[in-house]
Amino acid sequence: MRPNRLKSTRVSFSNMRIDFVYLLLMLVLAIFIVRLFYIQVIQHDQYKQAALSGQLKEYLIQPKRGVIEAYDGDNVVPIVLNETVYTLFADPIYIKDITTTADSLSKITGGKISDYEEAMKRDTRYAILEKRLNENIKEAIEALDIKGVGLREESIRTYPQGNLASQLLGFVNDEGAGTYGIEQFLDDQLSGEPGQLKAITDVNGVPLVSNEDNIIKDPVPGERVRLTLDIGMQMKAESILKKHLSEVNSKSGSVVIMDPNNGAVKAMANYPTYNPREFSSVSDISVFTNPSVSEPLEMGSIMKTLTVATALNEGAIKPNQTFYDKARFTIDGALISNVEGYDNAQTRSISDILKYSLNTGAVWVLQQIGGGEINEHARTTLHKYLTEHYFFGQKTGIEQGYEAEGIVPDPIDGFARDLKYANVAFGQGITVTALQFASAFSATINGGTYYRPHLVDGNKNEFIKNKDVVKPSVSKQLRQLHENTVKDWYTFIERDGYRIGGKTGTAEIADPDGGYREDVFNGTFVGYVGGDKPQYVVIVKVDEPRVSGHAGFAAAAPLFGKISDMLIDNFSISKKSN
Repeated sequence: MRPNRLKSTRVSFSNMRIDFVYLLLMLVLAIFIVRLFYIQVIQHDQYKQAALSGQLKEYLIQPKRGVIEAYDGDNVVPIVLNETVYTLFADPIYIKDITTTADSLSKITGGKISDYEEAMKRDTRYAILEKRLNENIKEAIEALDIKGVGLREESIRTYPQGNLASQLLGFVNDEGAGTYGIEQFLDDQLSGEPGQLKAITDVNGVPLVSNEDNIIKDPVPGERVRLTLDIGMQMKAESILKKHLSEVNSKSGSVVIMDPNNGAVKAMANYPTYNPREFSSVSDISVFTNPSVSEPLEMGSIMKTLTVATALNEGAIKPNQTFYDKARFTIDGALISNVEGYDNAQTRSISDILKYSLNTGAVWVLQQIGGGEINEHARTTLHKYLTEHYFFGQKTGIEQGYEAEGIVPDPIDGFARDLKYANVAFGQGITVTALQFASAFSATINGGTYYRPHLVDGNKNEFIKNKDVVKPSVSKQLRQLHENTVKDWYTFIERDGYRIGGKTGTAEIADPDGGYREDVFNGTFVGYVGGDKPQYVVIVKVDEPRVSGHAGFAAAAPLFGKISDMLIDNFSISKKSN
């Protein structure tokens, strides 16, 4: 009977093993089912995202930047446009042979093989190899059909007029940001809003446009901007300025032409200049700034026009008044005198102060504001006009990057206050930009309204800041004084049938070590040209000219004359009626 029991025992153990294996298989299967349910149902979104992460890429779709327009006579033409170029890039993970790829690409682009190799060896999935490639190069690269190499379309600025108005316009840097000039000031308005593409890509990194997981947000293009600038006037002003600076041995200068009846800037020329499309090749970045708005300086004797305007408007002097000029004053221990030839005491007129640029005459005018002496009332009154009527010491708000405010001295605090304001009366110790001064001068001769200077076209009523700069009657008196000055002193800029008025300035240059330089001066001239009323105000600045005579008379006044002749000959200025 023992053999039968052994057989039965073996069968029992065999059945137990089968049951165990079966149970084990069932347990493993149950684990797989539970795990699959957990992955596919409970953590579906997480694993889907992980699965997509290797293929899902985000792309910014750059908007088209707004076009900038200007006037060419009565026509409107673009002066800043966009051009399509391409950026060459590589995803090194797909590049099988870096050296061969770099060699093939360099033969088309002209780039360095070593630069391409280095870029593709970096720890990155997006190696930029070349920028600003044209359509022909793009097509040649695409014909190579290299896996892992791509081209991204981009839009860059192009300037059809080359160097024209470069400091005024500014440029767009390699990061796409507006820099200097209009491009910087209106960057938000011009740049638009980028779109976005989240796309599933194939193994080559190419977006699968039809994939349902793609998310597309269309870009919003930048706004189109129209400037008040007249291209023809700007061209001629730049040409005249460059030639004139060469004739008077000056390395730099500026011309601003504006409409005094609405504040619109019609031309703003500076020299030296540059090509905004080639900004990256400029070695001296100071050439990027617009000196007419960014470089305040002591304007010299053209400030006497505003000192006289203030006194006339306050009723402290009368336009036909005469006075005894002592030809020298000692104020706070310092001597103030006139230039040689006008340093003799004698009876003078208000017109003489402007005509002969009498420093002591400007001091005498300031004294009359103070009731016969320079005192707190005289200082605070002149300060009020400088800051609240002429808007010095603050930005004009013109559409330009890096506009400067300038400095107006405090009339109450500090030492030698009377001397300080005596100097201010004839253009020293106060700094303003050419644009600030042109705007203030315009307000004194247009009937008394200050218009904020602007480059973007608009309704002139939007730009009125003060309608009571001076009384209309005072404005008329000032025009007569300025026209008498030209008629009696600057006869070489007169033109029959037109009204031209203005004033020179020979501005001292501050020495970094203290005091003022005695070897060089800046020349300035501010004036207007028109028929029965001023049509254009022009301010010119000539930096450190090497001329015989005063910089204002010998260098700046002739430049103003050339600009006013250009305006009369080319831009439909009406003749005066009498």
